[in-house]
Amino acid sequence: MGKIAMTTPIVEMDGDEMTRVLWRWVKDILITPYVDLKTEYYDLGLKERDKTCDEVTVKSAEATKRLGVAVKCATITPNAQRVEEYNLKEMWKSPNGTIRRILDGTVFRAPIPVKGISPLVSGWKKPIVIARHAYGDIYNAVEDRAGAGESAYLVIEDERGKEVRRKLIHAFKGDGIVQGVHNLDGSVSSFARSCFTYALSEKLPVWFGAKDTISKIYDHRFKDIFAEIYEREFKERFEEAGIYYMYTLIDDAVARIVKSEGGVLWVCKNYDGDVMSDMVASAYGSLGLMSSVLVSPDGNFEYEAAHGTVTRHYMRHLKGEKTSTNPIATIWAWTGALRKRGEKDNNSALCELADRLERACIDTIESGFMTGDLLPLFHRDGVEPVVLGSEEFLQKIATLLP
Repeated sequence: MGKIAMTTPIVEMDGDEMTRVLWRWVKDILITPYVDLKTEYYDLGLKERDKTCDEVTVKSAEATKRLGVAVKCATITPNAQRVEEYNLKEMWKSPNGTIRRILDGTVFRAPIPVKGISPLVSGWKKPIVIARHAYGDIYNAVEDRAGAGESAYLVIEDERGKEVRRKLIHAFKGDGIVQGVHNLDGSVSSFARSCFTYALSEKLPVWFGAKDTISKIYDHRFKDIFAEIYEREFKERFEEAGIYYMYTLIDDAVARIVKSEGGVLWVCKNYDGDVMSDMVASAYGSLGLMSSVLVSPDGNFEYEAAHGTVTRHYMRHLKGEKTSTNPIATIWAWTGALRKRGEKDNNSALCELADRLERACIDTIESGFMTGDLLPLFHRDGVEPVVLGSEEFLQKIATLLP
């Protein structure tokens, strides 16, 4: 049979270290034998980002806005050690952060269910997807120490510097600390639209929790913006799709999530999402079994692996040693991008291939063949697990593809 044709390219963003190696193997073994793959390629490896003064990252994000679908390999965000190791011009910013800023997007992470790797919460039968608002709150806070006898105020000034209003935060009788946080209506609005757009794409109900009973201006603004956008722009489409939007207090949301069977999009403010995404990932088993997609409010999608570049395995690979690196999250980045390209182009064959490839991955693990990181997590009656090297595991998956 001939390869599946593509009419529109996807943006391909290459990465670093062991995941860059896996990237090539996944393409060669699982994708290009079946697809006449068309991509607009950008090398986001650290050396190329340094060579181009990170302009390649900006270009890849702009290409995503133009083509609508991208797939990204894991990349290095350099620290001081990496600057020295790679002899960099400077300590370049996170490429994920740059792309997220240009696309004005929200990251959604979801576990990949596999029989034999059971969630620690026994009632969770379906994936719980976390949407985290990656702007503002304590991550963009201004904070300081305060001494006894000092007072801290919240002061609002107009564009000319004239004081509009002032509120006492606290008059300190002893030493203490103070913190100021902010958010933007525009950022919250983009977050809401991204969440609702993603929910429609995946046919998931949306649960959003904040603490508007305590934070009667800050958190209440989140609640109001979500409600206004849902009622005005999404309610009718949600009802047609058979899904719903629910707002509740964050503590009630946590209680509901623990008692639920999953199958929801859990929308979180920045700090809540930071904490709860790790909780959900840990409860489902492994970051190596997590999908991740960046969705912009105007419907652009960038799929990526949720984990890092697996430096330890890369050092062994350079020595010629065999590694057993988990490629599932990287495969899911590719299947997500291929499926979305197929949906946008009405290319059902591309969507079906993505579905078959994901099923082959799951069937391979469920039948007992896996990478080393999954071995301690896997327990299934009648199945004796076998650990395979990275390439062997990919070849095993390929045998299950029609």
